[in-house]
Amino acid sequence: MAITEINPEGISGVVDPMGGANQTRVRAYNERLVLSLVRRHGSLSKAEIARRTGLSAQTVSVIMRALEQDGLLSRGDPQRGKVGQPSIPMSLNPNGVLSLGLKIGRRSADLILMDFTGKVRQQVHEAYRYPTPAGIVRFVESGTTTILETISADDRQRIAGLGAALPFELWNWVEEMGAPREDMDAWRDADIAAMLGERLPFPVFIQNDATAACAAELAFGHGPRFADFAYFFLGSFIGGGVVLNHALYPGRTGNAGAFGSMPFKSREGGQDQLIDHASVVLLEKLLLDAGKDPSSIWLTPESWDDFGDIPSRWIEMTGKALAFAIATVCSVIDFEAVIIDGGFAASVRAQVTEVAREELGKLDLQGIEPPIIEEGLVGSAARAIGAASLPLFSRYHIDQSVLFKELA
Repeated sequence: MAITEINPEGISGVVDPMGGANQTRVRAYNERLVLSLVRRHGSLSKAEIARRTGLSAQTVSVIMRALEQDGLLSRGDPQRGKVGQPSIPMSLNPNGVLSLGLKIGRRSADLILMDFTGKVRQQVHEAYRYPTPAGIVRFVESGTTTILETISADDRQRIAGLGAALPFELWNWVEEMGAPREDMDAWRDADIAAMLGERLPFPVFIQNDATAACAAELAFGHGPRFADFAYFFLGSFIGGGVVLNHALYPGRTGNAGAFGSMPFKSREGGQDQLIDHASVVLLEKLLLDAGKDPSSIWLTPESWDDFGDIPSRWIEMTGKALAFAIATVCSVIDFEAVIIDGGFAASVRAQVTEVAREELGKLDLQGIEPPIIEEGLVGSAARAIGAASLPLFSRYHIDQSVLFKELA
């Protein structure tokens, strides 16, 4: 198990926005609205927030003063305009709140410490053949202890909770993962939130891993740029998410964007699914068939070993499959953009995205407006970052769609 540390800084406590009386709840909502707007725009003055929210200048002044005192907002340098007093931009204080994010993958797990602005401060990584509930609990206990020992007592008090992102119905992937049936069946009845909650001193939140990655892209990536987009994340298998009107669309069962299950024509002429044509597990199989050790794609996802031309072949296969998938999803919803990300180096993501663009241009798209195809901005840690966002957005922010109903 390896730990990576990334720059801490120092500031004051957090505020609990949940209240009892109606007046308290109104103020809590307004505080969340202000924090959400500041996150979306990077920094805003009091006058800008008043204009965008419709709140009075006095109300905004009181709210922002309280948020600054609580260490959630920081003031920037005064900005002088043509007339009047200089405005002071306010931005999120990175140290105002911290959060832990857990990504449970089919081949590896990551635990991160993230600050209020989405910056990863520390990361613990562990690779395995397959995950078990007991093994994940041990990893989280050990990783949390390691992280907490490296930060101050004040910083520990600022941790809002732990968010966990994992594939739903892990027990259904026995054959693909090469895991014993009894070990994977343990996930059927495992309440991982309760198991972790019993061992950690803060609340635990759970989300589907690809949905969490999509949420991270919405909050910290292309979210402000595109109102509607389909999001593909290439992990051990492929998954995704759907964003409509600047908000994550979960669907009836919370499984919208389950693109890996998309029906696909097999190479033999039968039917299989997109996961059989676009996934990192497929690369693992190609390497094993060639007699190569694939462990580096899980142990060091940002830096694979030299595997010759096999990754290039995999990238070509993956890009072609994604092009068909993109055409399919855009025939259902007229997406403005499609975002592609994955658990590997940025150079690999760039190549996969470029092949998908080229292959989409070769398809018959009559009746379909081709979307903009972009690389994700969050990167390989998207699932863990999305998980770490869950406690932050639960306590300090409002639904993203509200932010885009503001005044222009």
